Amino acid sequence: MKKPLAGAVLAAALLGASAAPAVAAPAPAPAPAAVDLAGTVALSNCSGSVVRTPSSQADDPALVLSNGHCLETGFPAPGEVLVDRPSSRTFTLLDGAGNGVGTLSAAKLAYGTMTDTDVSLYQLGESYAEIESSYGIEALELDAARPTEGTAITVASGYWKRTYSCDIDGFAHQLKEGEWTWKDSVRYTGACETIGGTSGSPVIDDATGKVVAVNNTGNESGGECTDNNPCEVDENGEVTVREGVNYGQQTYTLVPCIGPGSEIDLTRSGCAVPKP
Repeated sequence: MKKPLAGAVLAAALLGASAAPAVAAPAPAPAPAAVDLAGTVALSNCSGSVVRTPSSQADDPALVLSNGHCLETGFPAPGEVLVDRPSSRTFTLLDGAGNGVGTLSAAKLAYGTMTDTDVSLYQLGESYAEIESSYGIEALELDAARPTEGTAITVASGYWKRTYSCDIDGFAHQLKEGEWTWKDSVRYTGACETIGGTSGSPVIDDATGKVVAVNNTGNESGGECTDNNPCEVDENGEVTVREGVNYGQQTYTLVPCIGPGSEIDLTRSGCAVPKP
């Protein structure tokens, strides 16, 4: 895992006119805005982000996404799934430049696990509308579709107030680290040299601005399947170690599990995340 830490022009193009009657060329599609830190949060030991689903309503309680290994109660055991647990955790909300603009408070831990994935979702006391009204910050949207290899991404760390840009290099059938096993993990190309404290950062598709994964680990020293040195295991059981390579866990699987009012409902159609 990316170890939890303790504190720390658009250019316009001019077209020349011809002698023949000119037909206006269609305007070029605007380039996607550069990914910044707006909507990310800093936890006491990790990073995170305020997220919504495509169907979330303005008055729904807001959700904060981070890692299961960032929980204030410690790492969940293999096979352990936490749902609707009391939490009074606070989060520093950041603007695009990384400035703290306010403090958000959890009403509960809605979901948390390190089995098959490494994720936590906190439900806040504030709604999406209240956060936008108070701070001018919109939630990041969770992409409901699985990401694809070659996608340009940005890992946005609220803890370190910095971003890392690279591409999705591929996917690991299984990623094993110590006691834990994660499935269909996102592998980054080498430019995303994430470090401790970036755990829980949203992994954002540069073209859409949507969250496709949550950053969680990397092989730090070439160890095989040990803590801080995850290994990849393919469908045939072959093990591959990629020293210096970093990973995230896909988040499209969460979308079907989030119902009206930002409530986690593990019985909803299409919800296939681990259950207690």
